[in-house]
Amino acid sequence: MEQQKIDIAIIGECLIELSSNGTLAQSSTLNKYFGGDTVTTAVAIARLGGSVTYLTKVGNDGFSEFIISSLQKENIDTSLIKTNDEQNGMYIVSKAQDKKEILYYKRKTAATKLSIDDISEDCIKNIKLLYTTGVVQSLSASSRELVRESFRMAKENDVLTAYDPNYSSCFMNSTDTKEFLEEIVEYTDIIFLSLKGDAVRLYEMDSVDKIMKYFWDKGVKMVVIKSHIDNGYYLGYKGEINFTEFYNSSKAIDTTASGDVFNGGFLYAITTGHTPIDAMKFASVVSGLQTQNYGAIQSIPYMKNVMENA
Repeated sequence: MEQQKIDIAIIGECLIELSSNGTLAQSSTLNKYFGGDTVTTAVAIARLGGSVTYLTKVGNDGFSEFIISSLQKENIDTSLIKTNDEQNGMYIVSKAQDKKEILYYKRKTAATKLSIDDISEDCIKNIKLLYTTGVVQSLSASSRELVRESFRMAKENDVLTAYDPNYSSCFMNSTDTKEFLEEIVEYTDIIFLSLKGDAVRLYEMDSVDKIMKYFWDKGVKMVVIKSHIDNGYYLGYKGEINFTEFYNSSKAIDTTASGDVFNGGFLYAITTGHTPIDAMKFASVVSGLQTQNYGAIQSIPYMKNVMENA
């Protein structure tokens, strides 16, 4: 990994996606793909031309080769991926226009065996930024320790850290998710929050100013708030708050994972020399373009398309 000069390392869980264009009750076939919140962010970075490695564990259940080869086809480094005898996580999604259904199968998966032994301090020293989400902490006690200790090592070695609690009530507990965030916030440089999904549900705060101040006081350098109420993004940096509207939101037809794609665009921009404000504007275009087609990962744009619309 060190020899390839990877800029961004992402800790996560890659899931198998089985999808249907109709309702699950009426569908006779399902299309196979791969997905997950952190995977989506990794693909967004890679399609923009960024160098990213993905750290996870994959189960030897027949899908392992598919998962690893799929990541490699996206130009994502897989040298930190290990395999074990557990099963891979899976979700089944219906993309019917009038009724969206999603079912998760995530018990005792391969990624629950993630631990601090899966990453070294030397590895962390050789990257620019480390990113993960609360979903990873929710997998197991050992994966929670991995996130905490890797963030601590990154902070001690002046490596940027970025985090999204990505609270989802369908398989995460709000009390636990807040606890996950609080135990790593002192090591976090960049935090992404959904106003409704994270700030309100976890902290019972709906004031952008109060949320910014809370995390600034905790030492977070950049606070990004995604607000569907105001149709845009807020960035809090060095005591100032800036706002950028969602890009072409009137053309959006599928917002699935658009927040994860925004994170990828923002992290790519930050690690390639953009200012935080420019990174927010750039990421808004990346995310906005992704929402104009169906499929969380399939619709992530490449740099050429982004530059044509920026």
